[in-house]
Amino acid sequence: MRKRTRYSLLVVLALVGALAVAVWLRKTAPPEAARLLPESDAIVYVDLRPLRLATHFERNPVPHGPEYQLFVDSTGIDPERDLDGVAFALHRMDDPNGPNGPVAYSEVFEGRFDGARLAHYLGGLAASQEEYEGHIVYTIPIEGRQLRIAQLGYDTLAASNMPTSEQIHTMLDRYRAAASPFSGSSLLAAHYRDVPLLSGAWAIGHVGLPFSEKGRIQVLGMELPLAEDATFVVSLRYGVSALHLRAEQFAASEADAARSAQALSGLVQLIQAIQPKAQGRADKPDADALREFTSSLKIEQHKDRMVLTANLPVDLMKKLATPMGDAVSGTPEADTNPGSGAGR
Repeated sequence: MRKRTRYSLLVVLALVGALAVAVWLRKTAPPEAARLLPESDAIVYVDLRPLRLATHFERNPVPHGPEYQLFVDSTGIDPERDLDGVAFALHRMDDPNGPNGPVAYSEVFEGRFDGARLAHYLGGLAASQEEYEGHIVYTIPIEGRQLRIAQLGYDTLAASNMPTSEQIHTMLDRYRAAASPFSGSSLLAAHYRDVPLLSGAWAIGHVGLPFSEKGRIQVLGMELPLAEDATFVVSLRYGVSALHLRAEQFAASEADAARSAQALSGLVQLIQAIQPKAQGRADKPDADALREFTSSLKIEQHKDRMVLTANLPVDLMKKLATPMGDAVSGTPEADTNPGSGAGR
């Protein structure tokens, strides 16, 4: 009797242990949307739920252009309200002067979708359709490019504007194995462990590609002292009053990391020096938030890694999330058609 009791306890403990390991693997695994992405040069992931909770950007809708409004009316999907998470794969193109430009995209969207209405809308736009692994892939021509879209599940969409169907097929193949926490691209396998825990938004790989020009990274007209093919892990963690930014560069050597740290430190010092002048031309709340952000900028070197950290105040994030149309009347409506990112 005691032996049976002991064996029963061992079986129960083994089951509890296996369940705990499974839960831990699922918690520490990359988000499913990111695991579905094909091989790429960079990955960007954003969990929109905490960002929506912090900024309430859905209360300040982006002005809708005609194509955007047609999408909303036809599908019932309002991206500002219905999207919960997005993952992007960035693909460097061999011909930067081709239809895709220097970068093509593969994307996964998670949220609340009306499958029947969405299928009817996509079917009306598609130049062709194919069935792959039980899913319909819609091919939509956009300015010389081919945007392929497939609905993976009731809450998941995949899209790619790569020249061939290989990437959309890969995402459909990975959807079948998505339950495995070990699935995903080689980029995720190599660097997801470097993403800080509880990061609501992150990017890994050559994340400077969309902002590159002549081999350098340019943001808001400012050229950063970093090469476009520099490997980064960038993350945002949501706090009570601020978003905690961390950008880590993986350099080829300690000397390269030191040069990057020195160059960026000089740029940070310049920004902090000119900030008081900019503060005088801004509203006080905006100026205070901007001062908090710039004063929190910090550059460190850890052997062959350069690390930038900063705190982005929630008030400043709310300001950035407010559409320009609310602040400036009479401005032309932007082309915010969903899928334009994939078709760029």
